Amino acid sequence: MTRWISAVGVIAVWILVWSFTKGSNTLALPGAEHTDLHESLTELNNTLLAGRDTNPVMRLTNAVSEILRDAFDWVQRMIARPNLPRPVPEIGWLGVVAVATWVGFAIANARIALLVLVSFLSFGVLGFWQDSIDLLIVTGLAVGITVVVGMPLAVLIGTSPRASRVVTVALDLMQTMPTFVYLLPVVLFFGIGVGGAVVATLIYAIPPLVRIAGFGIREVSRTTIEATDSAGQTAWQRLSKVQVPMARRTIIVGLNQTTLAALSMATIAAYVNGPGLGKPVLRKLVANDFGGAFVPGMLIVVMAVMLDRTTTAASERSERISRGGGGNLRRRRLVLAGTGAGALVAVILSRRELSLAEFPASSAGSTIAEAAGRVMDGTVDLVGGPAGWLKDAVSYGFLNPMQSLLADSPWWLSGLAITTLAFVFGGLRALATAGVCLAGIWYLDLWHDAMITLTMVLVGTVLVMVLALLLGVWMARDRRVDLGIRPLLDAGQTIPPFVYLIPVLALFGPTRFSAIVAGIVYAAPAAIKLVADGIKGVPTTTIEAARSTGHTTWQEIIKVQLPMARGSLVLAFNQGLLYVLAMVVIGGLVGAQALGYDVVLGISQSNEWGKGAAAGLTIVLLGVMLDRITRAAAREPASK
Repeated sequence: MTRWISAVGVIAVWILVWSFTKGSNTLALPGAEHTDLHESLTELNNTLLAGRDTNPVMRLTNAVSEILRDAFDWVQRMIARPNLPRPVPEIGWLGVVAVATWVGFAIANARIALLVLVSFLSFGVLGFWQDSIDLLIVTGLAVGITVVVGMPLAVLIGTSPRASRVVTVALDLMQTMPTFVYLLPVVLFFGIGVGGAVVATLIYAIPPLVRIAGFGIREVSRTTIEATDSAGQTAWQRLSKVQVPMARRTIIVGLNQTTLAALSMATIAAYVNGPGLGKPVLRKLVANDFGGAFVPGMLIVVMAVMLDRTTTAASERSERISRGGGGNLRRRRLVLAGTGAGALVAVILSRRELSLAEFPASSAGSTIAEAAGRVMDGTVDLVGGPAGWLKDAVSYGFLNPMQSLLADSPWWLSGLAITTLAFVFGGLRALATAGVCLAGIWYLDLWHDAMITLTMVLVGTVLVMVLALLLGVWMARDRRVDLGIRPLLDAGQTIPPFVYLIPVLALFGPTRFSAIVAGIVYAAPAAIKLVADGIKGVPTTTIEAARSTGHTTWQEIIKVQLPMARGSLVLAFNQGLLYVLAMVVIGGLVGAQALGYDVVLGISQSNEWGKGAAAGLTIVLLGVMLDRITRAAAREPASK
């Protein structure tokens, strides 16, 4: 409570000084204006591009990009587009669907095989067969390289505490950085198109696998390791025969999270001409065509659910097999052989018959798009008034006053206030981090835009935490509510962030409020689950003791459960901040302005690259600052 009183005091003094100084020294930079730093960064970009054929680093990245393009092109000609002079791919749609279905059955079960079958058929029936396969190819390439690069790193951090400390710092930075920011440096070194898309996806997808697989390897029982060491095994034998097999389920969970992260980034990479379903979504978003964006957006969700359920089921099957519960192996092998032969026949037929090689044309996608457009138009007509009222209420009652305080304060005042609040909530460690990050933001000459972005992030996070507290407490105290809501939250976490913009943009239009709402929807599932799980973790004996003293339900929640779940609440706030920041940056595509717009402009126009790069670095500094302050707050004693 002491820290909150101190925080209120800091804010009161801030408001008092702001009332006399607002509008002065805000370091606002008009949209078309650049500073010397921005011009220098643009010149650096131009110099690197001009030396693409002579600079050894650029030659290396060009070679890597070329290899990735060739690999993508080869797979694409095999299963997705004509392999000229052949008018169709080497393996037609029937063969692709059959093999994918068989793989689903082989690594999981018949239910997953059916899900894969329906998912692949929906790609073709709705008219996006090639875009869907292209997205799967990019995702698959990135995940494949991630496994090759990430598993050795996971082994390293799982077996060496010193390496773990070093690698974890890099992973923290990679996961703190919003997805959209990856595109600027990646495009510079690897170009637009397939090369840039795969590399950006790869960078974003590595941390989950390394973290989770490394954790699984590290948590293998020491007793088991010591028992096997006593038999004289080598370090390699220990790793290959004990640690990795016993961590198999956790490793597959890491692969699941990596696959979903890769799909998310591969979708966003459409902005740099990355192939796949993100392209039609982006085109329709720019045109504010909800119906046109709905179908490819829905297929991205279908793909995410398919990949999520398949890898999860594979993890569960792996666990059962390791415990000797794999069922009748002989019968399963016979079934796999029979279905595999059927899949092979389908591949051969798809090579010989044109109708089985090229997916038949269908009007189902356009019909659904038109219907979705009509439904959204009707929804806007029905709830447009209340939606507009909500937007105005939040904007005028909360967003605008906070933006005025943050962005219209002199830069030194807002900087001093933020560092003081960092000290109040997180101590000296948070103070040092905030000071370094704010100094970097000042140096990058986008202070005013940074404060506007920070305003949107804070407003969105506060609203996320309101939802998280209401629903999280309800879920924790009522098992039926938990069983009803949790599947929806799980499903929400599988949806790539890009997709959330589709309905929000149609409902609220291209404004900063749309980016905030999309951020709330994107961040809420993780925050709600963290709050619910934290409150569930409060010991039953403690709750019973409180009830025995006559606590009401309200007192039980406020005085017992929430204080004892403080760590989970701070973690929920931390994750909410980072999720909202990522979405607000993506919101630069739909009128969110500030740093997100600067990044978008830097990617799309070469003469704006320097300003876009500065905005990207500023976003990273904001993310690191917010992350470290909330983590430090979680470590500080509540009585501080």
